[in-house]
Amino acid sequence: MDELGFYLDFERPVRMLEARLQSLREISKGSKVDASPEIDAIEAKIQKMMGEVYTKLTPWQRVQLARHPQRPYALDYIAALFEDFQELHGDRYYRDDPSVVGGPALFRKQPVMVIGVQKGRNTEENLKRNFGSPHPEGSRKALRLMKMAEQFKMPLVTLIDTPGAYPGIGSEKRHVAEAIAVNLREMSTLETPIISVILGEGGSGGALGIGLADYLMIFENAYYSVISPEGCAAILWRDRAKAPEAAEALKLNAGKLVKLGVADEVLEEPLGGAHRDLKATAQTLEKALARQLKSLQKLSTKVLLEKRYHKYRQIGVFVEKAVAKRSS
Repeated sequence: MDELGFYLDFERPVRMLEARLQSLREISKGSKVDASPEIDAIEAKIQKMMGEVYTKLTPWQRVQLARHPQRPYALDYIAALFEDFQELHGDRYYRDDPSVVGGPALFRKQPVMVIGVQKGRNTEENLKRNFGSPHPEGSRKALRLMKMAEQFKMPLVTLIDTPGAYPGIGSEKRHVAEAIAVNLREMSTLETPIISVILGEGGSGGALGIGLADYLMIFENAYYSVISPEGCAAILWRDRAKAPEAAEALKLNAGKLVKLGVADEVLEEPLGGAHRDLKATAQTLEKALARQLKSLQKLSTKVLLEKRYHKYRQIGVFVEKAVAKRSS
């Protein structure tokens, strides 16, 4: 830690220069000495170093950025992009799950239904939000809002940032796998446009439960995976310290997801990550959402559902190679 806040290990050289720059600026305010040449030199050095650090990130470093505690969360984007958001609570079966937030809102004066997975900024908030890991009632609340969006013909926007669905005993007793499976089934035939955005972490069933969409966007420093790097490392090597190797093996790279047909678009972030400039990041998302909503709403319901079906049928297609029979 430093006076500029939290930083990751690979960010240390940049943060040290930024701390030096901030100190120099404060000193120059109360001094008659012109420090502008030194300030300009440090600023130039920071930009150069940021280019060297953030344009050559490994998959594991991107995972770390996706989990950055200062990274914008779902409610940050909702506040920045949507008006008149009315949060609705409860799944009408068991209880409310604060890790899932959602309700109707206006996006550029157009009614939409927005659903997101929300993490906490501190220990108290994380306990309330269950560290962004939905219980089954969170998935069922999301489904209730999806059905409401369909009924009132509102496009659906889902904002995903979760390490995964909560795997606790109570969650299992209340059938978390079934809740996710039902959401997948219902979203596949939901008669309204669906756009999903991976904001940070897109972990396993927690992400899938609100992530079956007509168009899936992912921020460049986010990831979308069937399992976390630590979970993968624990299974393959029985050692969670092997998480960096697991991240490499899992191909946790937003661009590769587009090539594989899993995601449709990568959204650029400010150099250094989304947390460095929420306004710029939100503007990028706003433009992409406006463009895709306009495109999807031109489609008839029949065509929309057909395209959604074919989109997911094409993921994971493989070609069997003929194997020549050995001559006896």
